[in-house]
Amino acid sequence: MHDRLNALFLERFGSPPSDIVELRAHGSDRKLYRLVGAGVSAVGVEHVDAEENRAFLAFSRHFRAGGFPVPDIYGEDLAAGCYLEEDLGDTTLFDLLQRERGESPEIPPTVASLYEQAARDLARLQILGIQGLDTSVCYPHTAFDRRSMSWDLNYFKYYFLKLARVPFHEQRLENDFDALCSFLLQAPSDFFLFRDFQSRNIMVRDGRPWFIDYQGGRRGALPYDLASLLLDAKANLPFAFRDQVKAVYLDAASALTPIDRSGFEIFYRGFSLIRILQAMGAYGYRGYYEHKTHFLQSVPFALRNLEHLLAEGDLPVKLPELQAALHRMVASAALRSTAPSPSSVPLTVHLGSFSYRGGYPVDSSGHGGGFVFDCRALPNPGREPRFSTLTGLDRGVADWLQSYGEVDQFLAQIRALLEPSLATYQQRHFTHLSVAFGCTGGQHRSVYCAETLARWLRSRPGIVVEVHHREHPSWPARPD
Repeated sequence: MHDRLNALFLERFGSPPSDIVELRAHGSDRKLYRLVGAGVSAVGVEHVDAEENRAFLAFSRHFRAGGFPVPDIYGEDLAAGCYLEEDLGDTTLFDLLQRERGESPEIPPTVASLYEQAARDLARLQILGIQGLDTSVCYPHTAFDRRSMSWDLNYFKYYFLKLARVPFHEQRLENDFDALCSFLLQAPSDFFLFRDFQSRNIMVRDGRPWFIDYQGGRRGALPYDLASLLLDAKANLPFAFRDQVKAVYLDAASALTPIDRSGFEIFYRGFSLIRILQAMGAYGYRGYYEHKTHFLQSVPFALRNLEHLLAEGDLPVKLPELQAALHRMVASAALRSTAPSPSSVPLTVHLGSFSYRGGYPVDSSGHGGGFVFDCRALPNPGREPRFSTLTGLDRGVADWLQSYGEVDQFLAQIRALLEPSLATYQQRHFTHLSVAFGCTGGQHRSVYCAETLARWLRSRPGIVVEVHHREHPSWPARPD
């Protein structure tokens, strides 16, 4: 059945394989096999698309010669549509993340280190790997140009928006697609674009990341691949961790080529958007069109990414019709209901403290809702001279407030009030809830209440807590 793979193995290792086992190919038409024998193993690939095979083999040999972490090619028979490559094992970065993370929203240090190393290696591959690369073999296109972008955007339109029945005006949407492409084409693009740089395409072997599935690579801009890694839907990385990995990437890239960091950030938002749309097109094609419904389980995670992107502020170019469609998607309870379980898509609770002197806080999620609690009726440590330079973060202030029963009662009532909202938000796969505490100065009572509620929320599954003390810059300086 696998005569040519067996022959390639024999040619490379001097004896035929003693066993051949089929491997799972995530969302790919390729057939993968593990061939084992003579104390070695290799992965055999059977695929009828000769141009795609040619691109992968050419890229692999080029990158391997340059010292990049890609599999060695042991043998090939392009006429038969098969080749033999180095076996990098069974553990992807996504697998390791899921196993080490468990139910926690946080990223374990060992996995965080691998993400950071993958980001450094990506920068090298993009910037140095393009040097001397024969881009004529790129498949199906040599660059991530307007045509490539249009394919992705129409993929999203036809396989997600239409099949999910999200309303839009077609001509106005096409105008926005043109505007987005024109903006993205202004980014420096003489780099290697991996195209699908996500955690399932990063193997982990010997404690380091290895890259696979770059056969769709082409010339393009730097931000796209980083967005692919950090917006990887089901990996569901905390937003603060994404910023951490992005900083590591930018440091590595800046050591290799001049980087305009402010410009990079602007283009990163644009490439993040088109990457999210491309991914949602894929989920729609596989889920709605091919009826592989497990792909739809990624939709709520993608909506969380989209919601965060929209909450960060205006997009880098005016896209009124697209933005209206995106807001309809984010607000759709039906789209969120495809998540596998209520706690699988984290609910991020934004906790804050503030002073009423500066007015009410702004809800950065864009919902305009949430809770605001007035702490000014509670006993005020600010009247005690000994606490003038301290805050609600200090043990002395906390002990003083805890000595008053009405403070505990106030927080207990808030917890009881929040319980049904938390349960409903999680059940309906909402991703943001804003809770703010205000007091006179935004230094003692509101800070203590926000921190105390944060500890309670962090004990609950499926909830990510972010705390921001608005008045922190104006807190009194501590004495030396």
